[in-house]
Amino acid sequence: MSIKANFNKATLSHVTLAKIGNPLRGESLKTSKELCVFGEEDKEVLTLAFLKPFKNLDRYRLHHTSSLDLHEMHCYANTIFDQDERFLTYSRKIARHLYDKTKHPNIKSGDLCIAFIKGVQIDGDICDAISIVKSESLTPFLEISDQDGDLQLTTHNGIYPDKIDKGCLIVNYEKDSGYLVYTFDKGGADTNFWVRDFLGARALKDDEFKTKKYAEMCVSFADEGLPEEMPQEDKYRVANDAMQYFADKDKFDEKHFQEEVLKEPEIVEKFSSYKDNYKDEDGEPLTGNFEINKQVAKKAGSKIKANLRLDTGVVLKFTPDFAERENEIMERGYDEKMEMKYVKVYYNDEI
Repeated sequence: MSIKANFNKATLSHVTLAKIGNPLRGESLKTSKELCVFGEEDKEVLTLAFLKPFKNLDRYRLHHTSSLDLHEMHCYANTIFDQDERFLTYSRKIARHLYDKTKHPNIKSGDLCIAFIKGVQIDGDICDAISIVKSESLTPFLEISDQDGDLQLTTHNGIYPDKIDKGCLIVNYEKDSGYLVYTFDKGGADTNFWVRDFLGARALKDDEFKTKKYAEMCVSFADEGLPEEMPQEDKYRVANDAMQYFADKDKFDEKHFQEEVLKEPEIVEKFSSYKDNYKDEDGEPLTGNFEINKQVAKKAGSKIKANLRLDTGVVLKFTPDFAERENEIMERGYDEKMEMKYVKVYYNDEI
């Protein structure tokens, strides 16, 4: 069952800041000496900025092979949740921890904001949360102001919430399991740095996670795992049939999926081989039995390669309706006179 998060009644409580350099380039770390001061009129805007990036993200848990008592970020979060008056001290420890884990030469320096937020709802429970966001680039913006009776245009550089590069939200929910963590990393030289090295987190492998990973694997199989010489429309049909299975069924059963969707022994064999080499981010094989989350599967299906691009400049776009009638309305062949391949499509009316 999916965990439901609601940020509508959450409010910002404390904020600290840091400048995070890269120690491999001789860059320093600078952290707040005091909590940031902000007015009530700014609280709503700031709360949104610190929570908006975490909507509709995969969920994680802080993880340690031995004990969470030895997990630095878990210990820091635990102290903050139990004694929020120590937020300044422990947010500085979090910034130091990030600085110490910045060990890839291409990791960019940036601005770090750490916020303590109250009123996050998880499945109806009211929880505190720690939002940590890092911006590695500044966005220019313009301000028109009234100065000395006239209007003046001033340029500024600032952090735009939609352009934040890395972030995590640690929620005080199921502490003994490693808390509930939402996180993202939009790129960088080492894409595992933020989740693995800094957070020490592993994906929460619930039905939503399994649906997403398996559906994504089916889409990539249709694009990469089928024979190169197979026509693009046939590859699209395989991907579309797979997504239709996710839409129609409540539970995913791998054996039944292979029999109903893949059917042909050659395609089943290639799928099994492709799946054996397809691992999740922890390097573990995908599970073939789970409750299907239809919304997640639909999102994965939007990535299906649905175009046939020809070198003559023609592009044909496939739809699910076409996939159902492909053999009836489309022909491929070779014209000896033109010495070119052709595609013939039948239709009744233009729409």
